[in-house]
Amino acid sequence: MAKFGAIDQIGILVENLDASIDSWISHSGVGPWTVFRNVALDGEYCGQPTRVTMHVGLSYQDGVQIELIEATNDAPSPYRSDDGERLLGLHHVARIVDDLDAAVETAVEGGMELLFTAHNPATRVAYLRAPGQPGQLFEFICGADMRGMCDAGIAAARNWDGADPVTVIDFAAV
Repeated sequence: MAKFGAIDQIGILVENLDASIDSWISHSGVGPWTVFRNVALDGEYCGQPTRVTMHVGLSYQDGVQIELIEATNDAPSPYRSDDGERLLGLHHVARIVDDLDAAVETAVEGGMELLFTAHNPATRVAYLRAPGQPGQLFEFICGADMRGMCDAGIAAARNWDGADPVTVIDFAAV
């Protein structure tokens, strides 16, 4: 059994969210997608305060959430290299947890390094890395009914007929 349970999500950093979603749909048939535009997370990256903005696309394949992230600002974050360049490609694996603080504490006690913690009104996240594993991040996610949202997305993907491939929720309009 995995120490923190099954992997719930695979996160990928992309240059252009819309083009990446189109590619996932056309090349692998993954859908439908829920797009969250203008997401903001306030937190700390490497001990320094930061505010990260992004667009996020979520879909599901065989019970695993595929998360595409397009960083939209240049704030220090796990989405940028040490020299500030945007990172692209496979980024992290994540687990949904009920108690973010307890999961982070267990991971740190086990030797992982906490890089990023952040929150917004809907969710809290933490990114960690294991020593000797460069380029591999582990995320914990905690939020209001995250499991329910994933279960609904998994069911939608299982029954998807190709219609209505993208639903957009824009936080700038909220």
